[in-house]
Amino acid sequence: MALSYQSTRGGQAGVTASQAVLQGLAADGGLFMPTEIPKLDVSIEKLAGMTYQETAYEVMKLFLTDYTEEELKSCIAKAYDSKFDTEEIAPLAKADGAYYLELYHGSTIAFKDMALSILPHLMTTAAKKNHADKEIVILTATSGDTGKAAMAGFADVPGTRIIVFYPKGGVSPVQERQMRTQKGENTAVVAIHGNFDDAQTGVKNLFNNKELAKELAEKGFQFSSANSINIGRLVPQVVYYVYAYAKLLANEEIAAGEEINVVVPTGNFGNILAAYFAKKMGLPIRTLICASNDNKVLYDFFTTGTYDRRREFILTNSPSMDILISSNLERLIYLSTGSDPKANAALMKELAEDGHYTITDEMRAFMADFKGGFATEEENEAAIRTIFQDTGYLIDTHTGVAAAVYGQYKNETGDQTKTVIASTASPFKFSRSVMDAVKGKAATEGKDEFDVADELAAAAGLVLPKAVEEIRTAPIRHDRECAVDEMEETVKNILGIS
Repeated sequence: MALSYQSTRGGQAGVTASQAVLQGLAADGGLFMPTEIPKLDVSIEKLAGMTYQETAYEVMKLFLTDYTEEELKSCIAKAYDSKFDTEEIAPLAKADGAYYLELYHGSTIAFKDMALSILPHLMTTAAKKNHADKEIVILTATSGDTGKAAMAGFADVPGTRIIVFYPKGGVSPVQERQMRTQKGENTAVVAIHGNFDDAQTGVKNLFNNKELAKELAEKGFQFSSANSINIGRLVPQVVYYVYAYAKLLANEEIAAGEEINVVVPTGNFGNILAAYFAKKMGLPIRTLICASNDNKVLYDFFTTGTYDRRREFILTNSPSMDILISSNLERLIYLSTGSDPKANAALMKELAEDGHYTITDEMRAFMADFKGGFATEEENEAAIRTIFQDTGYLIDTHTGVAAAVYGQYKNETGDQTKTVIASTASPFKFSRSVMDAVKGKAATEGKDEFDVADELAAAAGLVLPKAVEEIRTAPIRHDRECAVDEMEETVKNILGIS
């Protein structure tokens, strides 16, 4: 039966999957949600014998019901190919008493590749299915990884353009260089004078600007999104949790039906929400551990029931998590209200106008599967250093947050349930911070980012990823900057309509 989508704020309903992918954000500012979360219709035992691509089809066909089998399998085949440096696509590494799900083997060495490799194919297929006659303009805010992965995915894809906004000074040097050297005649990247929340809010405001939409339409353009607010980003992320569980079973690390915990370093809440979707599909997940850095807005939310963005924005060494407005949390809020769009819209209005909201006891009970934790910079560095010294396994600063929080969780609860930690980026994407943790700050002082990366690779006995080697000498192609209030004019300028 065809699954339809509706806005979390009630303004749209009966939307097909392809329409939701194409539109990105609902017209009323809400996020598209399926009318139900479907159940897996193949056994975990059968999934245990499948490739990543086969698993992707079994999961995604349940959500993307208006894509034909041929269309969906074609999208999957184009996405999960030789651009990943391992046939497994998302391998599991056992270290320090946990299973690290390595989500960084794609072309931009971060977990965003897992969804952004397929989104362009889902979107161009959706455009054909819905007879879209306008050029699709992908408009995205990034805290570091989405921007590069989205640009790499959409570069020179016919019928699309992509414009990425990132916070100047708020991403790692490698992340920034990856974006600024991106090829593709249809790509543009802009550094804004503000933080990620400013960029994200600015992009949402552009989406909700009806006058701008009309002006764009007249010139033959329509906006869509590559952020995790797009359901076409979220659904592919469900796949790797199903795949990880099936592989644990295939490798005889767990018994059929045995529960696992999942730890996710969390910023915009999309990655951990995908794990929650997997649980609702029937995957035996016990606890979803939401790991935050010093910007612990989500930890405070799960601890108190109050979401409050009125606080200092802290720049950390895990910049992709430096976020105070976690957009995807709205989907969980919506579900916790019993899928009541009015109740959800009221809370989102309160957040926008007052900067905070408090959920009911019933809503908190609905979220009992989630446990919040946070790690300071020092705890993060200690986790990276200890794991490397004890096991030789090297993790990045976001995965370090997750590892530190998992250690706290085990100490507090004594829970010995086998646990998967989402390893969201290559350590070489944050070489300086990882080297500082492993060898001390004196080891990196006065050295440039690539010298540090070379020394880190030597220390760990690893080969520097192709993605880092490529940008070492790549020319800078993008140098635009703007103030937050100049974002609309900048977009018009890029599209040649100002």
